[in-house]
Amino acid sequence: MSGAGAQPPGPGNAYHGALGDAFARHSGTSPYNAYIDRPAVLELAGDVTGAHVLDVGCGAGYYAAELLARGARVTGVDGSAALLRHAAERVGGRAELRLHDLETPLHFAADASFDGAVCALVHAHVEARDRLLAEIRRVLRPGGWLVLSASHPTADWRHFGGSYFDGSWVDLPLPGSSEAIRYRRLTLETLMTEWLAAGFTVERLTEPRPLPALREIDAALHERLCAEPSFLAVRLRNPAGPG
Repeated sequence: MSGAGAQPPGPGNAYHGALGDAFARHSGTSPYNAYIDRPAVLELAGDVTGAHVLDVGCGAGYYAAELLARGARVTGVDGSAALLRHAAERVGGRAELRLHDLETPLHFAADASFDGAVCALVHAHVEARDRLLAEIRRVLRPGGWLVLSASHPTADWRHFGGSYFDGSWVDLPLPGSSEAIRYRRLTLETLMTEWLAAGFTVERLTEPRPLPALREIDAALHERLCAEPSFLAVRLRNPAGPG
């Protein structure tokens, strides 16, 4: 495991090849994904019936599948061809899936063409975060929403140690795999500053706890994750007026 001082990932910062396959397997059943982050993101998204939703960094399609089941029309984008193959298997032809480097503008989407967007555990993998947030806001209709989740800054601090304000790239091994995911440590101050600088307003911020169902699978893990923060999840709004 690498901590502070790790270098940024390769082009696109996506989970390519074997890493993409390993992450697709891991994210399907990991308690952190299945019992904390996905439920929190979907709860903040709320009623998506009839909404056109952009899934930014859609990965293996787990969020897209849930959004589709709730009545949304979904466009998913990711920089990993490996993950998009898994997403295509999961959603079939029910969603539009695009291979797209999130470090570049969302040139495929017109202004105000989406009602909402989700960006789950993707933000810290992107270097051009200010441009990505600006692009998401551009493609959202006035009054549209963005639900974004990120690793909790204090969880990273507890795990990697050092200074809380360390903004280095770090590696987090995937359990049961030789692969590791790489992302940048971000403080709460950094996250809030970036969201507000992009012109969004904050409607709600949560520090999600695991679903009670996890207790039936692993009571000790459920108790620990109820006491230690893992993620932040926020619902942002694209103001209806000029910003």
